[in-house]
Amino acid sequence: MVLDVVIDDASITIQIDKPFKPDLDAIIARIERFAFSKQVDIAALDVRGLIPRMINGIAGCERGCPANAHGLVSSGYKDFNVQYVEGGILTARIMIRDGSLLYLKMFPDF
Repeated sequence: MVLDVVIDDASITIQIDKPFKPDLDAIIARIERFAFSKQVDIAALDVRGLIPRMINGIAGCERGCPANAHGLVSSGYKDFNVQYVEGGILTARIMIRDGSLLYLKMFPDF
């Protein structure tokens, strides 16, 4: 599974090797370091809560629960604009207080 993180016109790509047991601390730390390097404050955003939901929306869960990207899109997540893109891709966008756009794009790695 791959996560692209975009802030305005800059981006990083994070490989999520174990989607059923993701290292959320490492993923969030990379996102926070990236945001800090762009002088953007994302502390008020619940990215930590969103990432597992996006993973589950694409990969399901290890115990057999089905992936449900459309369910995440219909229920949404806080102030993020969550959308499904053909091919099993989920995106989430949110405008940050300073006017920057945070865009997360997660897709299966196949």
